[in-house]
Amino acid sequence: QLVIQYTDRCNAQCPQCGMRASENYRRSTLSMDKVKRIIDYAATQGVKAISFTGGEPFLYFDEIVSLLKYAKEAGIKYTRTGTNGFMFTESDSVNYRSRITKIAESLADAGIYTLWISLDSAVPALHEAMRGLPGVVAGIEKALPIFHQHGIYPSANLGINRNIAEFPLDGISSSDVYHAFRSAFEKYYRFVIDLGFTMVNACYPMSVQNSNHTTLNPVYRAASGNRLVQFSSLEKAAVFRALFDAIPQFRSKIRIFTPRSSLSALIRQYLLGEAYCYPCRGGREFFFIDARDGNAYPCGYRGHENLGDFRELTRDKITIQETCRKCDWECFRDPSELLGPLMDLCTRPAVFIKKILHDRHCMKLWYHDLKY
Repeated sequence: QLVIQYTDRCNAQCPQCGMRASENYRRSTLSMDKVKRIIDYAATQGVKAISFTGGEPFLYFDEIVSLLKYAKEAGIKYTRTGTNGFMFTESDSVNYRSRITKIAESLADAGIYTLWISLDSAVPALHEAMRGLPGVVAGIEKALPIFHQHGIYPSANLGINRNIAEFPLDGISSSDVYHAFRSAFEKYYRFVIDLGFTMVNACYPMSVQNSNHTTLNPVYRAASGNRLVQFSSLEKAAVFRALFDAIPQFRSKIRIFTPRSSLSALIRQYLLGEAYCYPCRGGREFFFIDARDGNAYPCGYRGHENLGDFRELTRDKITIQETCRKCDWECFRDPSELLGPLMDLCTRPAVFIKKILHDRHCMKLWYHDLKY
Protein backbone atom coordinates (compact mmCIF):
# COMPACT_ATOMS: atom_id res chain seq x y z
CA GLN A 1 0.00 0.00 0.00
CA LEU A 2 0.99 3.60 -0.60
CA VAL A 3 -0.03 6.52 1.64
CA ILE A 4 0.33 9.80 -0.23
CA GLN A 5 0.25 12.96 1.84
CA TYR A 6 -1.10 15.28 -0.84
CA THR A 7 -0.94 18.35 1.42
CA ASP A 8 -0.03 19.34 4.96
CA ARG A 9 -2.39 22.30 4.87
CA CYS A 10 -5.33 22.14 7.28
CA ASN A 11 -8.23 24.32 8.44
CA ALA A 12 -8.95 22.62 11.79
CA GLN A 13 -7.53 23.26 15.26
CA CYS A 14 -7.01 19.69 16.50
CA PRO A 15 -4.65 19.83 19.51
CA GLN A 16 -3.54 16.26 18.86
CA CYS A 17 -2.02 17.11 15.46
CA GLY A 18 1.07 19.09 14.48
CA MET A 19 -0.60 20.17 11.23
CA ARG A 20 -3.42 22.14 12.89
CA ALA A 21 -4.20 25.50 11.33
CA SER A 22 -2.56 27.46 14.16
CA GLU A 23 0.85 25.83 13.65
CA ASN A 24 3.30 28.21 12.00
CA TYR A 25 5.44 26.45 9.40
CA ARG A 26 5.85 26.44 5.65
CA ARG A 27 3.01 24.38 4.16
CA SER A 28 3.37 22.17 1.11
CA THR A 29 1.16 20.54 -1.50
CA LEU A 30 2.25 18.04 -4.13
CA SER A 31 1.66 18.67 -7.82
CA MET A 32 -0.96 16.53 -9.54
CA ASP A 33 1.48 15.62 -12.30
CA LYS A 34 3.97 14.24 -9.80
CA VAL A 35 1.29 12.23 -8.01
CA LYS A 36 0.02 10.81 -11.31
CA ARG A 37 3.53 9.66 -12.20
CA ILE A 38 3.79 8.00 -8.78
CA ILE A 39 0.43 6.29 -9.33
CA ASP A 40 1.50 5.05 -12.76
CA TYR A 41 4.64 3.50 -11.32
CA ALA A 42 2.80 2.09 -8.29
CA ALA A 43 0.38 0.29 -10.59
CA THR A 44 3.24 -1.38 -12.47
CA GLN A 45 4.80 -2.51 -9.18
CA GLY A 46 1.69 -4.27 -7.89
CA VAL A 47 0.53 -1.67 -5.37
CA LYS A 48 -3.07 -2.55 -4.49
CA ALA A 49 -4.05 0.28 -2.15
CA ILE A 50 -3.50 4.04 -2.24
CA SER A 51 -4.61 6.46 0.47
CA PHE A 52 -4.63 10.23 0.01
CA THR A 53 -4.15 11.98 3.32
CA GLY A 54 -3.32 15.45 4.63
CA GLY A 55 -3.52 17.89 6.30
CA GLU A 56 -7.06 18.19 5.11
CA PRO A 57 -7.34 16.54 1.68
CA PHE A 58 -10.72 18.10 0.89
CA LEU A 59 -9.19 21.56 0.79
CA TYR A 60 -8.23 20.30 -2.67
CA PHE A 61 -11.42 18.36 -3.33
CA ASP A 62 -11.40 18.55 -7.13
CA GLU A 63 -7.75 17.46 -7.30
CA ILE A 64 -8.28 14.57 -4.86
CA VAL A 65 -11.33 13.35 -6.80
CA SER A 66 -9.33 13.50 -10.02
CA LEU A 67 -6.48 11.51 -8.46
CA LEU A 68 -8.86 8.92 -6.99
CA LYS A 69 -10.33 8.37 -10.44
CA TYR A 70 -6.88 8.28 -12.03
CA ALA A 71 -5.71 5.64 -9.55
CA LYS A 72 -8.81 3.54 -10.10
CA GLU A 73 -8.37 3.66 -13.87
CA ALA A 74 -4.68 2.74 -13.44
CA GLY A 75 -5.75 -0.50 -11.79
CA ILE A 76 -5.42 0.37 -8.10
CA LYS A 77 -8.17 -1.65 -6.45
CA TYR A 78 -8.41 0.06 -3.06
CA THR A 79 -8.55 3.86 -3.08
CA ARG A 80 -9.34 5.90 -0.01
CA THR A 81 -9.23 9.36 1.47
CA GLY A 82 -10.85 11.21 4.34
CA THR A 83 -11.78 14.50 5.89
CA ASN A 84 -12.08 16.38 9.16
CA GLY A 85 -15.64 17.12 8.03
CA PHE A 86 -15.43 20.89 7.62
CA MET A 87 -17.86 20.73 4.68
CA PHE A 88 -20.50 19.30 7.01
CA THR A 89 -20.78 22.50 9.05
CA GLU A 90 -23.67 24.93 8.46
CA SER A 91 -25.99 22.01 7.77
CA ASP A 92 -29.06 24.21 8.24
CA SER A 93 -28.28 26.20 5.09
CA VAL A 94 -30.79 25.89 2.26
CA ASN A 95 -28.27 24.42 -0.18
CA TYR A 96 -26.76 21.88 2.23
CA ARG A 97 -28.33 18.77 0.72
CA SER A 98 -27.46 19.75 -2.85
CA ARG A 99 -23.89 20.57 -1.80
CA ILE A 100 -23.36 17.20 -0.10
CA THR A 101 -25.06 15.40 -2.98
CA LYS A 102 -22.53 16.89 -5.40
CA ILE A 103 -19.68 15.72 -3.15
CA ALA A 104 -21.13 12.20 -2.96
CA GLU A 105 -21.71 12.08 -6.72
CA SER A 106 -18.13 13.14 -7.43
CA LEU A 107 -16.64 10.55 -5.08
CA ALA A 108 -18.89 7.81 -6.43
CA ASP A 109 -17.91 8.69 -10.00
CA ALA A 110 -14.24 8.48 -8.96
CA GLY A 111 -14.81 4.92 -7.73
CA ILE A 112 -13.61 5.57 -4.19
CA TYR A 113 -13.40 2.43 -2.08
CA THR A 114 -13.31 3.97 1.41
CA LEU A 115 -13.98 7.44 2.81
CA TRP A 116 -13.18 8.22 6.43
CA ILE A 117 -14.62 11.05 8.52
CA SER A 118 -12.80 12.06 11.71
CA LEU A 119 -14.88 11.87 14.87
CA ASP A 120 -12.96 11.92 18.14
CA SER A 121 -15.61 11.88 20.85
CA ALA A 122 -19.12 10.62 21.56
CA VAL A 123 -19.86 14.10 22.94
CA PRO A 124 -20.55 16.39 19.95
CA ALA A 125 -19.63 19.62 21.76
CA LEU A 126 -16.31 18.15 22.87
CA HIS A 127 -15.37 16.92 19.40
CA GLU A 128 -16.40 20.21 17.81
CA ALA A 129 -14.43 22.25 20.34
CA MET A 130 -11.31 20.13 19.75
CA ARG A 131 -11.57 20.51 15.98
CA GLY A 132 -12.88 24.07 15.88
CA LEU A 133 -15.80 22.94 13.68
CA PRO A 134 -19.11 23.95 15.32
CA GLY A 135 -22.14 22.00 14.16
CA VAL A 136 -20.13 19.38 12.30
CA VAL A 137 -21.67 16.35 14.05
CA ALA A 138 -25.24 17.31 13.12
CA GLY A 139 -24.01 17.84 9.58
CA ILE A 140 -22.40 14.40 9.46
CA GLU A 141 -25.67 12.82 10.59
CA LYS A 142 -27.52 14.57 7.76
CA ALA A 143 -24.83 13.70 5.20
CA LEU A 144 -24.52 9.95 5.86
CA PRO A 145 -27.84 8.94 4.21
CA ILE A 146 -26.86 10.95 1.14
CA PHE A 147 -23.55 9.12 0.85
CA HIS A 148 -25.31 5.79 1.37
CA GLN A 149 -27.69 6.58 -1.49
CA HIS A 150 -24.63 6.89 -3.73
CA GLY A 151 -23.07 3.62 -2.58
CA ILE A 152 -20.50 5.24 -0.29
CA TYR A 153 -20.37 4.06 3.33
CA PRO A 154 -18.00 6.35 5.25
CA SER A 155 -15.98 5.09 8.19
CA ALA A 156 -15.95 6.98 11.48
CA ASN A 157 -12.28 7.55 12.26
CA LEU A 158 -11.51 7.80 15.97
CA GLY A 159 -8.19 9.35 16.96
CA ILE A 160 -7.78 7.89 20.46
CA ASN A 161 -7.25 10.72 22.95
CA ARG A 162 -7.68 11.46 26.63
CA ASN A 163 -10.82 13.54 26.08
CA ILE A 164 -12.78 10.51 24.89
CA ALA A 165 -12.86 9.34 28.51
CA GLU A 166 -14.28 12.75 29.53
CA PHE A 167 -12.10 13.40 32.54
CA PRO A 168 -8.38 14.02 33.24
CA LEU A 169 -6.36 10.84 33.55
CA ASP A 170 -3.21 12.17 35.18
CA GLY A 171 -2.14 10.47 38.37
CA ILE A 172 -4.61 7.59 38.36
CA SER A 173 -4.02 3.86 38.23
CA SER A 174 -3.86 1.70 35.11
CA SER A 175 -7.02 -0.01 36.34
CA ASP A 176 -8.86 3.32 36.38
CA VAL A 177 -7.53 4.14 32.90
CA TYR A 178 -8.82 0.79 31.67
CA HIS A 179 -12.32 1.24 33.09
CA ALA A 180 -12.59 4.85 31.88
CA PHE A 181 -11.62 3.94 28.34
CA ARG A 182 -13.65 0.72 28.26
CA SER A 183 -16.77 2.74 29.04
CA ALA A 184 -15.73 5.47 26.59
CA PHE A 185 -15.18 3.07 23.68
CA GLU A 186 -18.53 1.38 24.27
CA LYS A 187 -20.24 4.77 24.37
CA TYR A 188 -18.41 5.81 21.19
CA TYR A 189 -19.47 2.72 19.25
CA ARG A 190 -23.10 3.22 20.29
CA PHE A 191 -22.85 6.88 19.29
CA VAL A 192 -21.52 6.32 15.75
CA ILE A 193 -24.04 3.51 15.18
CA ASP A 194 -26.85 5.88 16.19
CA LEU A 195 -25.45 8.57 13.86
CA GLY A 196 -25.77 6.14 10.96
CA PHE A 197 -22.20 4.95 10.41
CA THR A 198 -21.73 1.37 9.23
CA MET A 199 -17.93 1.27 9.64
CA VAL A 200 -15.49 2.50 12.25
CA ASN A 201 -11.71 2.61 12.65
CA ALA A 202 -9.40 3.61 15.50
CA CYS A 203 -6.14 5.54 15.16
CA TYR A 204 -3.77 4.61 17.97
CA PRO A 205 -2.23 7.44 20.04
CA MET A 206 1.21 8.47 18.78
CA SER A 207 3.28 9.06 21.93
CA VAL A 208 6.47 9.47 19.93
CA GLN A 209 7.87 12.25 22.13
CA ASN A 210 7.73 10.08 25.25
CA SER A 211 9.24 7.08 23.48
CA ASN A 212 12.65 5.60 24.17
CA HIS A 213 13.08 5.31 20.41
CA THR A 214 15.12 8.45 19.77
CA THR A 215 15.76 7.37 16.17
CA LEU A 216 12.18 8.26 15.19
CA ASN A 217 11.99 11.51 13.25
CA PRO A 218 8.40 12.03 12.04
CA VAL A 219 7.96 13.60 8.63
CA TYR A 220 4.22 13.10 8.98
CA ARG A 221 3.26 15.85 11.42
CA ALA A 222 0.18 14.02 12.71
CA ALA A 223 2.26 13.30 15.83
CA SER A 224 1.90 15.80 18.65
CA GLY A 225 3.47 16.54 22.00
CA ASN A 226 0.09 17.60 23.40
CA ARG A 227 -0.83 15.85 26.65
CA LEU A 228 -4.11 14.88 25.02
CA VAL A 229 -2.41 12.08 23.08
CA GLN A 230 0.57 11.36 25.32
CA PHE A 231 0.41 8.07 27.22
CA SER A 232 2.91 6.08 29.26
CA SER A 233 3.57 2.47 28.32
CA LEU A 234 1.32 1.21 31.12
CA GLU A 235 -1.43 3.63 30.12
CA LYS A 236 -1.19 2.51 26.50
CA ALA A 237 -1.49 -1.11 27.54
CA ALA A 238 -4.61 -0.26 29.55
CA VAL A 239 -6.14 1.73 26.67
CA PHE A 240 -5.46 -1.05 24.16
CA ARG A 241 -6.91 -3.63 26.57
CA ALA A 242 -10.05 -1.50 26.96
CA LEU A 243 -10.46 -1.34 23.18
CA PHE A 244 -9.71 -5.06 22.84
CA ASP A 245 -12.45 -5.90 25.34
CA ALA A 246 -15.01 -3.41 23.97
CA ILE A 247 -14.87 -4.56 20.34
CA PRO A 248 -16.54 -8.03 20.49
CA GLN A 249 -20.00 -6.82 21.57
CA PHE A 250 -20.17 -4.41 18.60
CA ARG A 251 -18.61 -6.44 15.79
CA SER A 252 -21.99 -7.71 14.63
CA LYS A 253 -23.52 -4.21 14.70
CA ILE A 254 -20.90 -2.18 12.84
CA ARG A 255 -17.83 -3.15 10.82
CA ILE A 256 -14.83 -2.48 13.07
CA PHE A 257 -11.50 -2.27 11.25
CA THR A 258 -9.30 -2.76 14.30
CA PRO A 259 -7.79 -6.26 14.50
CA ARG A 260 -7.86 -7.66 18.02
CA SER A 261 -4.71 -9.66 17.22
CA SER A 262 -2.90 -6.36 16.65
CA LEU A 263 -4.22 -4.92 19.91
CA SER A 264 -3.13 -8.06 21.75
CA ALA A 265 0.37 -7.73 20.32
CA LEU A 266 0.56 -4.07 21.32
CA ILE A 267 -0.60 -4.87 24.85
CA ARG A 268 2.15 -7.48 25.21
CA GLN A 269 4.69 -5.13 23.66
CA TYR A 270 4.01 -2.41 26.21
CA LEU A 271 3.79 -4.78 29.15
CA LEU A 272 6.39 -7.40 28.31
CA GLY A 273 8.71 -6.17 25.54
CA GLU A 274 9.03 -5.61 21.82
CA ALA A 275 9.48 -9.19 20.64
CA TYR A 276 5.78 -9.94 20.93
CA CYS A 277 4.83 -7.86 17.88
CA TYR A 278 5.50 -8.65 14.26
CA PRO A 279 7.79 -5.94 12.85
CA CYS A 280 6.37 -3.30 10.54
CA ARG A 281 6.58 -3.98 6.81
CA GLY A 282 7.00 -0.29 6.07
CA GLY A 283 9.68 0.17 3.42
CA ARG A 284 9.01 -3.27 1.96
CA GLU A 285 5.35 -3.45 0.97
CA PHE A 286 4.12 -0.20 2.57
CA PHE A 287 5.37 3.31 1.78
CA PHE A 288 4.62 6.92 2.71
CA ILE A 289 5.01 9.88 0.32
CA ASP A 290 5.75 13.17 2.10
CA ALA A 291 4.06 16.39 0.94
CA ARG A 292 7.14 18.54 1.54
CA ASP A 293 9.74 16.79 -0.61
CA GLY A 294 7.59 14.29 -2.52
CA ASN A 295 9.95 11.48 -1.52
CA ALA A 296 9.14 8.02 -0.23
CA TYR A 297 9.71 6.88 3.37
CA PRO A 298 9.16 3.51 5.07
CA CYS A 299 6.41 5.25 7.04
CA GLY A 300 5.48 8.73 8.18
CA TYR A 301 7.55 8.44 11.36
CA ARG A 302 10.92 7.26 10.01
CA GLY A 303 12.11 10.53 8.53
CA HIS A 304 15.77 9.53 8.82
CA GLU A 305 15.18 6.85 6.16
CA ASN A 306 14.54 8.94 3.04
CA LEU A 307 14.12 6.47 0.16
CA GLY A 308 14.11 9.17 -2.52
CA ASP A 309 11.89 9.13 -5.58
CA PHE A 310 9.36 6.30 -5.29
CA ARG A 311 9.58 5.77 -9.04
CA GLU A 312 13.21 4.74 -8.71
CA LEU A 313 12.50 2.07 -6.12
CA THR A 314 12.68 -1.46 -7.48
CA ARG A 315 12.47 -4.79 -5.69
CA ASP A 316 16.23 -5.26 -5.78
CA LYS A 317 16.76 -1.82 -4.19
CA ILE A 318 14.52 -2.53 -1.20
CA THR A 319 17.02 -3.50 1.47
CA ILE A 320 15.18 -2.41 4.62
CA GLN A 321 14.95 -5.24 7.12
CA GLU A 322 11.76 -6.01 9.01
CA THR A 323 12.84 -4.94 12.48
CA CYS A 324 10.91 -1.76 13.31
CA ARG A 325 8.39 -1.74 16.17
CA LYS A 326 8.94 1.86 17.17
CA CYS A 327 5.56 3.48 16.56
CA ASP A 328 1.87 2.59 16.70
CA TRP A 329 0.75 3.92 13.31
CA GLU A 330 -2.17 1.59 12.69
CA CYS A 331 -2.11 2.17 8.90
CA PHE A 332 1.04 0.04 8.76
CA ARG A 333 1.05 -1.69 12.17
CA ASP A 334 -2.29 -3.48 11.82
CA PRO A 335 -1.70 -5.00 8.36
CA SER A 336 1.85 -5.96 9.36
CA GLU A 337 0.45 -7.91 12.28
CA LEU A 338 -2.15 -9.60 10.08
CA LEU A 339 0.43 -10.42 7.40
CA GLY A 340 3.02 -11.75 9.87
CA PRO A 341 1.71 -15.31 10.27
CA LEU A 342 1.04 -15.55 6.52
CA MET A 343 4.64 -14.56 5.80
CA ASP A 344 5.81 -17.18 8.30
CA LEU A 345 3.64 -19.79 6.61
CA CYS A 346 5.15 -18.96 3.20
CA THR A 347 8.79 -18.51 4.18
CA ARG A 348 9.24 -20.11 7.63
CA PRO A 349 6.65 -22.88 8.01
CA ALA A 350 8.41 -24.30 11.07
CA VAL A 351 8.01 -20.94 12.84
CA PHE A 352 4.34 -20.85 11.86
CA ILE A 353 3.75 -24.34 13.27
CA LYS A 354 5.62 -23.49 16.45
CA LYS A 355 3.46 -20.39 16.94
CA ILE A 356 0.29 -22.45 16.51
CA LEU A 357 1.51 -24.92 19.14
CA HIS A 358 2.90 -22.46 21.68
CA ASP A 359 0.86 -19.28 21.21
CA ARG A 360 -2.61 -20.63 20.56
CA HIS A 361 -4.42 -17.65 22.08
CA CYS A 362 -2.81 -15.17 19.66
CA MET A 363 -3.19 -17.46 16.67
CA LYS A 364 -6.87 -17.91 17.51
CA LEU A 365 -7.30 -14.13 17.62
CA TRP A 366 -5.48 -13.82 14.29
CA TYR A 367 -7.67 -16.50 12.68
CA HIS A 368 -10.87 -14.85 13.86
CA ASP A 369 -9.65 -11.45 12.61
CA LEU A 370 -9.07 -12.88 9.14
CA LYS A 371 -12.44 -14.61 9.16
CA TYR A 372 -14.17 -11.43 10.33
